[in-house]
Amino acid sequence: MSDCCNVDSEANQNVRSKTVNSICPVCGQRSKSVSLKTVLHHVKQVWASKLSDQQYYFCHTPECNVVYFAAATSIITKSEIRSLIGSQEQSADALVCFCFGVSKAEAANNKDIKAFVITQTKASLCSCATANPSGRCCLKDFPKTT
Repeated sequence: MSDCCNVDSEANQNVRSKTVNSICPVCGQRSKSVSLKTVLHHVKQVWASKLSDQQYYFCHTPECNVVYFAAATSIITKSEIRSLIGSQEQSADALVCFCFGVSKAEAANNKDIKAFVITQTKASLCSCATANPSGRCCLKDFPKTT
């Protein structure tokens, strides 16, 4: 299982050291690198796509239609992704935790869910590196508590 959310883990330190930023060709916002493996897990009908082994980036901007891009000519939009991405969508059905299938509405209405996810990530039972479209820990995507 993954140690992706443990800031002290070797896996997380390796991800951080390899993280590269690029500018989204559509919205102009800085975007972080994501592995091809992560992209493959989120694109609809991936077998028919023309994905290649190159560096991809995840655009987190809600107003932008781009989810992933590699070069200016390689853009993957929201309509090409299997599910709604919580950080990009306003819908209550959009997922904030892909490892455990938690929607925005569920996370906002049940504070025990975040505690459950924290427990699972501490036990290295999450799979954020591939399950989360950003390739990173989903805990930051949970609604802020007041």
